[in-house]
Amino acid sequence: MMDDTRSRQVVIAGAGIAGLTAAIAFAERGYSVQVFEQAPRLEAAGAGIQLSPNATRILRQLGVLDRLLPAAVRPEAVVLKDARTLRQLARVPLGQAGKSRWGAPYLVAHRADVQGALMARVVEWPDIKIRTGARVGKISTSPHHVTASAEIGQETIEGHGLLLVGADGVWSSVRGLAGSKGGAVFAASHFSGELAWRATVAAESPAGQAFAALGAADCVTTFLHPGFHMVAYPVSKGRVFNLAAFTRGERIAEGWAGHADPAILGKAMRGTAQALGKLVALAGPWTAFPIHTVEQSRWTNPQGIALIGDAAHAMTPFAAQGAAMAIEDAAMLAKTMADFPADPQQSLAIWENLRRPRVEKVRKRGALNRLAWHARGPVALARNLVLAMRPAEKLAADLDWLYGWEQAKVIRR
Repeated sequence: MMDDTRSRQVVIAGAGIAGLTAAIAFAERGYSVQVFEQAPRLEAAGAGIQLSPNATRILRQLGVLDRLLPAAVRPEAVVLKDARTLRQLARVPLGQAGKSRWGAPYLVAHRADVQGALMARVVEWPDIKIRTGARVGKISTSPHHVTASAEIGQETIEGHGLLLVGADGVWSSVRGLAGSKGGAVFAASHFSGELAWRATVAAESPAGQAFAALGAADCVTTFLHPGFHMVAYPVSKGRVFNLAAFTRGERIAEGWAGHADPAILGKAMRGTAQALGKLVALAGPWTAFPIHTVEQSRWTNPQGIALIGDAAHAMTPFAAQGAAMAIEDAAMLAKTMADFPADPQQSLAIWENLRRPRVEKVRKRGALNRLAWHARGPVALARNLVLAMRPAEKLAADLDWLYGWEQAKVIRR
């Protein structure tokens, strides 16, 4: 017989978007949650983040959305433009039209604001405890019980529970430790061959004014070019613009940010419109981030360990769904475990079987987007023709499967 107290305890590694969402989702279902975060203090990596309706719907259900809205921006549209001519190729309406269509808003925000909104909700739950500076270094398991151990200075702390959730990102320590548990095979991350170049500029700065001059201050705009693409949008209530350009590149540091030659970005941008080149020059210095992916044959194992978000399936950002998939993972894991508490092993299997097809479809959409956005010659002409012939309503309908998603109701037979 499983100890009743431990059957209502969950340990989570990672206090990013995935981990905090999971903590709230489990707490709402009556679980006691202990979160281990390896960083000495909670800080958001990266800058801007897109949250499509499939994510904001869950944040609303968890009581987080109202805390985020004051700092977020609701863009009017997603716009595709030719980087050479700045001609608009396609426009997907968002704003009120998107909220009406998909039942929740499309938001862009600074990642720190998203983390702050999640933490504001976390502190309202006395059953959620967060320990910082605690990297999980050991896992031990027994039937229906997992223990995660972490070192904080000279102190060893332990978290006990029914489930250990690895929400600790691309370089997940849980993924590495869990590889020897229960016969599951957990793979390392893989460099995708892509670099993300990021910069944020104040709206009132010369770079911010150059961005506004491109007519993209109230939208998510993607500039398409064979050698690169750049996504740009406002955050922090429009006071700051987030810029992210993507190029091929050599592997750099094994971490969130590294040093890369800015000439890589300049070379990739040859032939772009003068106004876009001016923006990129004014926005520097740029920080290069290596894009790593994770493709796991398993996200769970029978010993009560589950990987969510980037720890399970880090993907390229070309569908703008990394955070949304992590939020979906977290909410659905908590729901599935709570719905069928008597058989946690089977609950994990159900959750993984439900999530895999969706995540794989999103991964394929991202790969297709990159192919289309970097098209050249006749392929680019064909792409532009298809986009020109497709009305905005049809472009929005193409996203119903993605943005209109809601958690499945599972009936165990």
